[in-house]
Amino acid sequence: MYVAKPQNRVRTMRPTMIRCATGVLLLCALSACKKDPEAVPGQPAAGTAATQAVPPQQAVSAKVQAMSADQLREAAGKALTEQRLYAPAGDNAMEYYLALRDKQPNDPAVSSALTDLQPYALIATEQSIGRDDFIEAQRLYALMDKADPKAPALPRLKDSIATAQKAVAQRAVDAETQTAEETTRQAELEKERLAQQQAAQQLAAQQLATQQAAQRAATPATAPPAQQPQPAAPRPVATQPAAPPPTQQPAAQPAAPAASSSNELRPISQPSPRYPAAAARAGQSGTVQVEFTVGADGSVTSARVVEAKPPRVFDREALAAVKKWRFQPIGSPVTSRRTIDFNPGN
Repeated sequence: MYVAKPQNRVRTMRPTMIRCATGVLLLCALSACKKDPEAVPGQPAAGTAATQAVPPQQAVSAKVQAMSADQLREAAGKALTEQRLYAPAGDNAMEYYLALRDKQPNDPAVSSALTDLQPYALIATEQSIGRDDFIEAQRLYALMDKADPKAPALPRLKDSIATAQKAVAQRAVDAETQTAEETTRQAELEKERLAQQQAAQQLAAQQLATQQAAQRAATPATAPPAQQPQPAAPRPVATQPAAPPPTQQPAAQPAAPAASSSNELRPISQPSPRYPAAAARAGQSGTVQVEFTVGADGSVTSARVVEAKPPRVFDREALAAVKKWRFQPIGSPVTSRRTIDFNPGN
């Protein structure tokens, strides 16, 4: 009587479990259609901190294994009612049933409950792989493997986890390579900017020297007036001393060329940004508003992201493109803003 009663209790809970599981499946399917807002190209997503293979997870925690059969039955029923089918770790219906099966392997109600729970654990495992959460994927895989080591989906899940881990590791390598290339490109751009600035200053100095020389050549030197001879007088008379020649005025200094007072930005070169490979594969679009300062020589001296939708997806490529922009020289530095659109269809 003691054994039969819990079995009947599990059977009466199965309809509730199925209804709860169906609701969870619907929620999982809806959430799978949504993109992870925190995923950023070139940065690891949640759960990808370690790119090495995740060690196998223990299916049932030691705390659950230490519970008695009655405690496991009660905890499993409560977990089903509260829709904790396979998570969180250490407090879910699947772990409780697995531990209960170890204590009572011939209980058909427990085996039936585990059979009903496996499809939902499979869906959750695939979603964990999709968001690169390999620790959770390994934990769910361990639950399924303990529930049914011969389940047809297990080999495919194992290969999917391994393939996804290799892809994450490759993305990390690509991100490091891209960062190194970006550093080299920025150094080359800075060197080019300094060279252009120096050349512009040399040209301006030559033009100033030529202008000053032309002004000096156009101003003739002023000669003192010739002294007129005095007429002969019948008798000696006192003569007035000749007026001193007018003081020669120094030549007027050439005026310095006036700096251009126009601060209107007139672009010379505005290369388009590169489209991130990860965003292109995902068909992702967005916008980045960049604030930048243009120096007197027309080069961009600084740039920062003001707003990005979505954040941290297109920021780096937008800044890299803006720093390459060139404008006509202006009177004084100007700060402006531009919004750059990223659309995979364009």
